[in-house]
Amino acid sequence: MKLEGTTVAMVTPFTREDTVDEEGMRENMNYLLERGVNGLLAAGTTGESATITHQEQKKMMEILVDEVKGKAAAVAGAGSNSSKEALDLVKYAEDVGADYALVITPYYNKPQQHGLYEHYKMLSESVDIPIIVYNVPSRTGTDIDVETIGRVAQLDNIVAIKEANPDLDKVSQTIHKLKSLGQEDFLVLSGNDNLTLPMICQGCKGVISVVGNVDPARMSEMVNKALEGDFKGAQDLHYELYDLMKVLFVESNPVPAKEALNMMGRPSGHVRMPLAPLKKESQDELRKVLLDLQLI
Repeated sequence: MKLEGTTVAMVTPFTREDTVDEEGMRENMNYLLERGVNGLLAAGTTGESATITHQEQKKMMEILVDEVKGKAAAVAGAGSNSSKEALDLVKYAEDVGADYALVITPYYNKPQQHGLYEHYKMLSESVDIPIIVYNVPSRTGTDIDVETIGRVAQLDNIVAIKEANPDLDKVSQTIHKLKSLGQEDFLVLSGNDNLTLPMICQGCKGVISVVGNVDPARMSEMVNKALEGDFKGAQDLHYELYDLMKVLFVESNPVPAKEALNMMGRPSGHVRMPLAPLKKESQDELRKVLLDLQLI
């Protein structure tokens, strides 16, 4: 399945008993698919990958593949700070039939750049499933640099990077580097909703989105217009969604996104500790934005 466009980094809905809400997860998937998204990501950062068990994570991969059934790209969150654990998760994603595995740069360990390369090289040589590198230095403490991205892009099965470093000049450097290596087919995807439009202008091919959980139709339309070259139409939608893009990060992701879905009456539930519920003043700010967008 094609990876370009809008892939939604889905929240993980929980029941009151703190189990994964399978029925709610399936309901959310169909809601998103009906509104034109190009891909669905389960068990990513927005899916609270840090506090779901590997058993839950693997079950979510199974649900994802079963429900999507080829209607969009099925992307399985499969990273870890342990290369051995990451390999187990990526292999499982491949075994259940996911289209892609999203593999975050190992966190906490702070591996060297050549360590990052060896991590992805080992995965590439061990599986056939296409792998998306996920770079989010604000959470991992490590930033994969342009030279390393260039090396990783030349590995078999490593097909894209979700770039959540907010440095737009790095995006230009990365795409320039990929062109110089003849790796134009390697996709750069935005990992920040509010930077998606400028990143597409630089040559990125889409977004893995948090906002798409809440307003998938407008987010998809913005990305599609930008990819089609209708930058005025995309700009109008960017500013229409801008307050939502900002308020969904007023506290740690995915706390505001899950609260937004709760306000909208969609499956979401609580966040797992050590995340805590959204503060009252943030709830008020979020509710106003949702009302302004006529989402509630």
